[in-house]
Amino acid sequence: MDELKIKAQQLFDQLKIEEKRKQIRTIEAEITHPNFWNDNVSASGKMKELARLQKQLEDAEMLELLIHDGTEEELKKLMDEMEVYLYLSGPYDRGCAIVSIHAGQGGADAMDWAHILYRMYTRLFERRGWKYEVLDETRGEEAGIKVVNIAVEGEFVYGYLRGERGVHRLVRLSPFNSDKLRHTSFALVDVLPQIEKIEGIELKDDDLEWDFYHASSHGGQNVQKVATAVRVTHKPSGIVVTCQTERSQGQNRENALKLLKAKLWAKYQEEQKEEEKIMRGAYRAPSWGNQIRSYVLHPYQMVKDLRTGVETSNTQGVLDGELDEFIDAEVKLE
Repeated sequence: MDELKIKAQQLFDQLKIEEKRKQIRTIEAEITHPNFWNDNVSASGKMKELARLQKQLEDAEMLELLIHDGTEEELKKLMDEMEVYLYLSGPYDRGCAIVSIHAGQGGADAMDWAHILYRMYTRLFERRGWKYEVLDETRGEEAGIKVVNIAVEGEFVYGYLRGERGVHRLVRLSPFNSDKLRHTSFALVDVLPQIEKIEGIELKDDDLEWDFYHASSHGGQNVQKVATAVRVTHKPSGIVVTCQTERSQGQNRENALKLLKAKLWAKYQEEQKEEEKIMRGAYRAPSWGNQIRSYVLHPYQMVKDLRTGVETSNTQGVLDGELDEFIDAEVKLE
């Protein structure tokens, strides 16, 4: 218990409580200003920041109380919950995210695997109480999905999910092969932060080319009478984004901008990294990235993360969204 209290005190000291109290007072003073809500985006951001700081302060005060008058179990449980403040301290970690899943090569098997991953992650979102919305989706001709982009809303969503970025490998008996042969499928998961303003990039209206067209279900049937689907091209970068999941053109337009900003941020980050590599003489062409996790359903049952070494034979639980063990290990690894 003494060793646990020492660690708890170190955690408490790292939280910089007085600094957080000053930040809270500053935001509370800004809220009283009559023009505070003139900029809704800025005001909403500050309200979320205030709520986050108040929660951290409440947790810190409870931690201090348990250090002096609490059981080992109570103290350890709170410390495990609070470690997130230390591990998820990046500039976008506490914000929302856009999760994209892309089927790899392999036809129907790969597209079915992408759909299984979609189900796995949406189950995770539901378990954590995060709201999500499909921004755009391209279905496979025979089964599954080719690509899907999902906006996920909640606190620390990006921080928790960014470690899921990479190639996911599935080994199973193919349900699309009459001989039921063992088949390996790949899918790429990408995780980007939702951001309002991109540092280093000015998004100008003149740089955007908008197209509006009729959305339809897969197979080209049930074409809508109103052109609600949206395509936006960012002319300087050549990035093209489409959205057609909503019935409203305005909502699809808003979702398209959300996705475009995330992709522009990712492109800008990649360019910065490549410039650094060139300067260091270690440039390598971008690729899909390394495989991060294997899901084996045949001839045995095993999910193993190749970075952290975390593994489990409960494959059904993982595919039902029980990813906490993997995600917690990834967060601490980074």
